[in-house]
Amino acid sequence: MRRAIYPGSFDPVTNGHLDVVERARKLFDEVIVAVADNDEKQPLFSLRERLDLLRKTVGRIDNVRIAQLKGLLVEFAKAEKAGAVIRGLRAVSDFEFEFQMALMNRKLDAVVETIFLMPKEEYTYLSSRIVKEIARLGGDVSSFVPACVTRALNRKFNR
Repeated sequence: MRRAIYPGSFDPVTNGHLDVVERARKLFDEVIVAVADNDEKQPLFSLRERLDLLRKTVGRIDNVRIAQLKGLLVEFAKAEKAGAVIRGLRAVSDFEFEFQMALMNRKLDAVVETIFLMPKEEYTYLSSRIVKEIARLGGDVSSFVPACVTRALNRKFNR
């Protein structure tokens, strides 16, 4: 079975993330969307909330599984018998960081390949950070995220 890991913080999941999952599904038999709990970031949504939002969105797609990512990504990939890591690239500005991470992961485990996927052009400007900022300032984010995420953001910002 060809299996890939799509890691991220998904704080929150956006339509761009959904697009990358759909693209990855065309290439792999199973895609594991792995939610990282990064100590260096202050997420808006708790790990449990992010997992729940993902289950309500991408978790309903055939051959997509949601999991919590603990420890090193390459170790997680090995444990899940995944041969690839999927990373979304929106713009050239994403490339430098993602390239560095891919090279480090290759150094840690040369068996796991990194595959970069670009979302549809309409999502290239979209990021979880921007979505949170728009929602915090009272803007409408319904065209950027699934409906359950819009509701969750409205609750977070008391709307």
